[in-house]
Amino acid sequence: MKKYPGLSYKLIKKYCNRQDFSFNTTEEIQPLRGIMGQKKGEEAMEFGLEIDNPSYNIYISGSKGTGRTTYTKDIVERVAKSRKVPDDWCYVYSLEGKGKAMALNLPAGLGKALQNDMEELIQDLLVQVPQTFNSEDYDKRKNEIIKQYQDQKNRLLHNLTEFAEEMQISIKNTSTGFVFVPLKNGEEISEEALEQLDEEEAKKLEIQLDKLQEKAMDLLVKIKSFERLAKKKLVQLEMKVGLFVVKPLIHGLILKYSECDKVVDFLKRVERDLIENIDQFLQHEEVIEDKGNNREEDFIKKYKVNLLVNNSKTEGAPVVTEFNPTLSRLSGKIEYENVNGVLRTDFLQIKPGAVHLANGGYLILEVKHLLENIHVWETLKRILNTKEITVENMGLQLGGVDVSSLKLEPIPIDLKIILIGSEKLYHLLYQYDEDFEKYFKVLVDFDEEMQRTEDNEKQMAAFISYFVKCQNMRHLDTTAVAGLIEYSCRLTGNQNKLTTKFNKVIEIIIEANQWAKKSNSSVVTGQHVDKAIHKKWDRFNKYQKKVEEMFENHKILIDVEGKKIGVINGLSIIGLGEYSFGKPSVITVTSSIGKEGIVNIERETNLSGDLYDKGVMILTGFIMQNFAQDASLSISARICFEQTYSGVEGDSASSAELYALLSSISGIPLKQYIAVTGSVNQRGYIQPVGGITEKVEGFYRLCKKRGFTGTQGAIIPYQNIENLMVCDEVVEAVKNKEFHIYAIKHVKEGLEIMTDESCGKIYEEVRKKLKYYSEVLEKG
Repeated sequence: MKKYPGLSYKLIKKYCNRQDFSFNTTEEIQPLRGIMGQKKGEEAMEFGLEIDNPSYNIYISGSKGTGRTTYTKDIVERVAKSRKVPDDWCYVYSLEGKGKAMALNLPAGLGKALQNDMEELIQDLLVQVPQTFNSEDYDKRKNEIIKQYQDQKNRLLHNLTEFAEEMQISIKNTSTGFVFVPLKNGEEISEEALEQLDEEEAKKLEIQLDKLQEKAMDLLVKIKSFERLAKKKLVQLEMKVGLFVVKPLIHGLILKYSECDKVVDFLKRVERDLIENIDQFLQHEEVIEDKGNNREEDFIKKYKVNLLVNNSKTEGAPVVTEFNPTLSRLSGKIEYENVNGVLRTDFLQIKPGAVHLANGGYLILEVKHLLENIHVWETLKRILNTKEITVENMGLQLGGVDVSSLKLEPIPIDLKIILIGSEKLYHLLYQYDEDFEKYFKVLVDFDEEMQRTEDNEKQMAAFISYFVKCQNMRHLDTTAVAGLIEYSCRLTGNQNKLTTKFNKVIEIIIEANQWAKKSNSSVVTGQHVDKAIHKKWDRFNKYQKKVEEMFENHKILIDVEGKKIGVINGLSIIGLGEYSFGKPSVITVTSSIGKEGIVNIERETNLSGDLYDKGVMILTGFIMQNFAQDASLSISARICFEQTYSGVEGDSASSAELYALLSSISGIPLKQYIAVTGSVNQRGYIQPVGGITEKVEGFYRLCKKRGFTGTQGAIIPYQNIENLMVCDEVVEAVKNKEFHIYAIKHVKEGLEIMTDESCGKIYEEVRKKLKYYSEVLEKG
């Protein structure tokens, strides 16, 4: 029978060659800015930022800790600096319709200037208008108009009085008009005297009163005409004086903003409105004294400017990062004030959102939080579709009553949106949201690992140098850098890979610095890194310690010596968040005459997952392929993970179950001091599994507690050799031949290692037993 030597200790962990380092500490290394190990992602990002198309927004996919967010901010800010600074945006009162607000765009910096200029205009008018209207020249011209009117009125009244006197009738003015009283010898005729007039005298008096009444009505019409003319002249005088005050002020502003057509149009409308309402400035002092109302504010604010987006201090295109994209934070909001129980607002209460602030540049959002509110996601898509934005009101979005009477002019949008999220969310959006593919055509996919090359190891050292310099920490020597690279490699579960989850590496750098500080070391060494790693594990391994304590107290029945029929030690892994450990498990198989085939006890008790059930079914396929080609399969077998109560998942124990099944049928015992992991297919080939390092270490710790015999070890799939990154203690044990690791490609190799018997002999014994089972069943 072939001899199976274990793997060399050189193959079970890939150490970092410190001879390749050309430095003593990371202080000597040029720090690495940017990202490493993401060449494909960097190329996609550069392409997405270069292409100028509204549909080519970017989705950055990857796990947290890979540096995707930091990289995104850095490269976008770098690209943005070379781009044009976008316009400022303002909202102003339209002056044409109540509640309407008009959007104005001006070159960067002029928005603030316009806001200040309009404030200054208002203050100038509040001073100059009252001064002009209180001047002697204005009073003289006003009094002339009033005097002319009074003279005309008095002349008409005098003529009416003379006309009445000729008719011996007196005229009295009352609040309701004229009252006519007949006279006789200069004295008023009493009511009794009027009643005693004869018919001829009464008729004559009636005719006279009618003539006088007609004359009075004609006079009133003329007075009203003179009054209207006087008022018109007074209004014209006010407008002329107002034009005299307003025109120079507005003209100066029109010249200043002559290149902004919409601003010039707004200023001309302001000019017309000011002249038409110039009298309101005359009431200014009276309004100030009336502290119980908001008339002054309501009058003045319609000429003010709401500077929504101020790019006066922006360098290049704006970059806005919003990781809490609520509806108001994304698309802006309208604030309200409670006035006597009534909600009021105006265009000055419009506040910008992230989209407004990023307009003309870049907006970075986190997908997870964006999707937490469906209204936010739908709003973002609507903005991308219409290429414009108006401030969204939450009341409308949720079907409530919109208390806002504002009608806002939309603002055109030109920006690139960058979403940061997981790979899972990307595929879900791509599959279930037809708009997603339309607007996010660039995928920047961040990998969780990179090739472990000499160049990447040096880049890792440069990254460490950058981080410790930024954080003002102790630098690391070569042993510490090597320890971190090996730890990074272990995180990937592959000797030829390094993790790109740099946050995991950073955690160890920070903690190793703390241990170096405690030991008064000026630099971080490999011992500090190793201590940081193991202390970190210690904070998470409570459950592992309890399991190992149960092994030590023999509460979990397992042997690491001797041989048993139908019993094997399988290797499983238990994951607890970011920490996982290997746990040996006893697998037992019983077999007998029958027709039930192979029965999975875990499945029968609902304690197994689909993958585990699949692995057990594969065993039936293997038995049929190798032992039931010329006879029916007559067997009943039971497979059980002993003392397992929380469920079993995965097919990594299928090879161990097959060995135990063949042992049970053939009666050939299996070594209990060698544990097994690996998946098997129906042809008997061993397939790789996950968590190989933790599984091997788990059985190693058990053997160590029970005492090494020099024969203990583990069988793993051959393809998993590169996945081994065991701890130094296991490496030493393998080097000293206290522990052995065997790598196999086929079940036949594993059988011979587990039994010290040839595979041919084992197969023959299985055939004999199955033939016996069949004959017994046929005899009945």
